[in-house]
Order: sequence, then structure tokens, then C-alpha cells
Amino acid sequence: MELFGSSGVRGVANREVTPAFCLRMGLTVGTVVDGRVAVGRDTRATGAMLADATASGLASAGRDVDRLGVLPTPALQAYAEREGVPGVMITASHNPPQYNGIKLVGSDGIEFSIERLERVEGMFDGESFERARWDETGTSRRVTSARREYIAEVVGAVDRERIGDAGLTVALDPGHGAGALTSPDLFRELGCEVHTVNAQRDGTFPGRDPEPIPENLAALGRLVRATDADVGIAHDGDADRAIFFDERGEYIEGDATLAALAAATLDAGDRTVSAVTVSQRLVDVAERAGAALELTPVGSTRIISRVRDLQNEDVSVPIAGEGNGGVLFPGYRLARDGAYTAARFLELLTERPASDVIEDVGGYHNVRTTVGYEGDGEREALLAAAAAYADESDGELNDIDGFRLDVGDGWLLVRESGTEPLVRVYTEARTEARAHELADGIRDRLDRALDA
Repeated sequence: MELFGSSGVRGVANREVTPAFCLRMGLTVGTVVDGRVAVGRDTRATGAMLADATASGLASAGRDVDRLGVLPTPALQAYAEREGVPGVMITASHNPPQYNGIKLVGSDGIEFSIERLERVEGMFDGESFERARWDETGTSRRVTSARREYIAEVVGAVDRERIGDAGLTVALDPGHGAGALTSPDLFRELGCEVHTVNAQRDGTFPGRDPEPIPENLAALGRLVRATDADVGIAHDGDADRAIFFDERGEYIEGDATLAALAAATLDAGDRTVSAVTVSQRLVDVAERAGAALELTPVGSTRIISRVRDLQNEDVSVPIAGEGNGGVLFPGYRLARDGAYTAARFLELLTERPASDVIEDVGGYHNVRTTVGYEGDGEREALLAAAAAYADESDGELNDIDGFRLDVGDGWLLVRESGTEPLVRVYTEARTEARAHELADGIRDRLDRALDA
């Protein structure tokens, strides 16, 4: 899928993702689905413009449109499942402010399957959508209850009494994104004392970029220490991810969070699914639990597709996800949900501090870096250099998405981003020095490819 990438459509707003593009996408989706369609958006400055265009395309195809306004992607998914209607979310998730995009959700609250996305993409490219007669075009209505109902659903799906009795203090950074409109109230309803930073809705993201990575979250670490909080929680732009800080104000690797949640969830005979970016932490947890681990290409779409297949085979998959904060609990909903993930993590903190929870899955060090490129020539040069590096290595190669090499005392992965003009490099090892050594070795090869 060239259009939808690893997790929806992404591009620079008003240059690649334009009102004309969204109008055409609305027409296409409106041709593929039946009945009403929900449209929501995150806080991005271009969101209203693109949501209007999408809704117009849907109405032109004869679809009535439920306009949900600004809300997290998982809140739109909850609405879609509750009402039995498909949905279109205008969001670029963790991408920088100038980006926007589209995610498509089925009437079950789950992202469109790969097969359905390919059908949409083919119809979009071939302009084979259908316009309704003038007297059969759709209408729009404003729905104001979706955020409130989402909060109630998450609160009701976890152990509210247990969390409330623990008297937890939460430091929260929704990053000016859609989670600013739901997560503060949600955690207060769980009985937590909540302190916030970057909690004003603002589509220019003045406090930090939407991606919840360490270099963007220094203010959250300070807030944890200043308020003596038990945990820090950060979201991306559409709040389908959650990243954490421990009670000392120290960043917790997303891989460690996923492994800790998996350790509390997996039983013998279960299956869990993650991407080729998977940490050895999750490998260790699955082995200790007697569960199996499957790997997919990166992206929620691929993971969800595999989990759906396993569910159809009556295989138990209680948890899945990636180390970027995108965790899925399929028994709740086969969708990433930052607030629900955070609430499940709070359940773990009712018994011991976050640092103790994470210590159980510790012992590894990670390095993440990127190499930017301009044009297909540089992209191909970088990928060719990565392929040559893999060919020369004695490590065990997995090439389902980029080049992952397991080298005994660590691993490295080089893959092209599905949402930005970047090649991403991941490494992990038992020592920080070894993780950096692996990263420096492949990074040097990639840099030389650009200079050639």
C-alpha cells in the first residue's frame, strides 16, 4: 500500500494532504461503506479544513456524516463500535505540526483491514467512486457526546476502585493534542490527583512536538519531580499512544512498558504480536510466561491484521503492540488506546512504584536514531547501504520490514519510515556502550552512502 503506509495516510498539510485530496478520499470511502460515517480530528491547525472537505466528499457520495469534532482516535473508534458506523479520523498522530493525514475505521471500531485499504486505494487512484443524485446527497449533524462517552467507557473498563484507593498522583503531558480534552478528566475520575503540562489544545504544538520521545518530554520529567508524582504520562497528537516516566522523573522506554504490561497479562499458551522493532524484553517475558511471540512489519495496521487472523483461529492474544507506546489489549478493543494503556499501567502502580515494575523487565539499553533523505536517489542509496551491511554481517537476518540483525549480544534494525522521509535505526544490547557501538557502525555506513 503506497497511499496508506504503515498507519494511515500522512503528508504535509495543504501540499500533499489537501482539501481536494480529502474530498476525493471522502468520495471514495463513501462509495465503499454504507450508512452514516463519523468524522473526527485531532487538534492540528489544518484539521478543521480537512475534516470539512472529507465530510463534503462523504455527503457527495450519499453518506450522512456525524461530526465528532476534536477527540482522540480511540474515542472515535469507541464511537464507531458503539454506534455501528465506520469512521474517518483526520490526524497525523506523532508527526510534526505541518503534517496531517487520514485513518479509516470500520463499524467495529477497528482500523480497516489491509484488504479493505487496498480496495479504497485502488478506487481512489482510479477515481471509480460514485456521486449520489442531488436529492440523495448526505447531511451532517454535530455530535458532542463522544468524548464524554469515551471517558466513561475507559473508566468502566479498568479497576477504578483499586486505582482510586491507591491515591496516585499523575503528571500528564498530552502535548497540546486531542488527549488534552479527555485524559485530565479521565485520570481524575479514576481517583488520581492530576498535574498537567502542555494541556492546552493548540494545533501548532508550542510546548513540544507531538511525538512522545525523550528529547520532547523534559518538561514532563520536571513536573513529576516537582509534584512528587507517582508516574508521568505523555501522549502523541491523537492520544492512541502512552509513554511513561517513573516516580523519580526518569523516562521509561516504551519497550519496557510493553513488556511490563505483557508480564501482567500473558499466560501459558497465549500468543502476543509485535513488530520487528521488538525488544528482547518482550521476548524474555513471553518465554517466561510460556507464550508465543510473532513479529510483523512495523505499524498498527500490520499488527492488527495479524491479531485479527489469530483471533479467527481461536488463538488467545491478550496483548500486542509496539515499543513506541502503541499497545493493544484485544479483549478490550483491537485498537491502540493511550488512555486505556495508561489506566492499565496505573493498576500495576497500586502495588509498587513504577521503577520497581520496570526493573523486572530491565537489563537492556536502546539507541534510536534517524537519517533523513531527499528524493528517491538518496533513499535508494541508504537502503542499498543497509542491505550491503546485512549481507556482510554474521548476524541472523529478518527482512520482513527493513533489515533486522540479531548478533548474539544485541540486535540492530534499519528500516524506511512509513510516514516521513527518514531511514530509522534501532539498536539494543545489554550495555549502553554496545548499543551505541552497533548504532554508530550502521550509522557510519549510511552517512557514507549519502556522501558518495
